[in-house]
Amino acid sequence: MGRGVIVDLADLTAALQAGDIAGAGFDVFETEPLPPDHPLWRMENVIVTPHTAAASPRVAERHLETLLDNLRRFVKGEPVRNVVDKTAWF
Repeated sequence: MGRGVIVDLADLTAALQAGDIAGAGFDVFETEPLPPDHPLWRMENVIVTPHTAAASPRVAERHLETLLDNLRRFVKGEPVRNVVDKTAWF
């Protein structure tokens, strides 16, 4: 998993073409839209979706559940869920 700029698309494409990686699903690219002549469009081991893969009628409900759970945890002095450590990104 990754987001746009942290993925070297040329290297990932080459690895998919060589079979070093069995397959991949893409929802976002550093440059959107993906150019129509890009090889990823023609690869059988690749799925490309519009930048809506996380869309669901339950998104708002799930976000609220996480927020309320984290609030309860915070008030009790417990660790919260889904902590992101941005210092570990690079």
